[in-house]
Parts: sequence; C-alpha cells; structure tokens
Amino acid sequence: MKATAKDLRFHSKDLLDTVSRGEEVVITFRGKPCAKLIPFGVDKKTSKNELFGIWKDDESTKDVDNYVRKLRKGRF
Repeated sequence: MKATAKDLRFHSKDLLDTVSRGEEVVITFRGKPCAKLIPFGVDKKTSKNELFGIWKDDESTKDVDNYVRKLRKGRF
C-alpha cells in the first residue's frame, strides 16, 4: 500500500492498523518513496556473515570469514 506524508500525519492510526494486519506501507513525499512501515518483529532471515547480490553465488566467498582474512593477510 502507498500513502503520502500527509496521510501519515492525519491518518496514522489507520496506517498502523494496516501494518498490524501484516501489510507494508510505503510513505511517499512529493511523489517519491521515502519510507516503509513494516510490522515490528519481522526480521529478515539472513545470517550474520551472509553475502548478497553478485557475491552470493561466488564460490570463493562461501566462507566469508576466511575470504576476508585472505584479503587482509597482506595488509595487517
């Protein structure tokens, strides 16, 4: 669902009710998205050392800690 900054100001209770039902609300300011309301306690299921994007499927980065240690080996 999308809502404007003005909607957030004047209808915050309705927006919070929407979020409590599990929906996400994107707040726009001057037509551009600037914030997202999500239910509290919804965590992304990523591990502490998990890579993402172009590094996610790279075989050399399967063990992030060792990969970073090898990169820093010559510098530290």
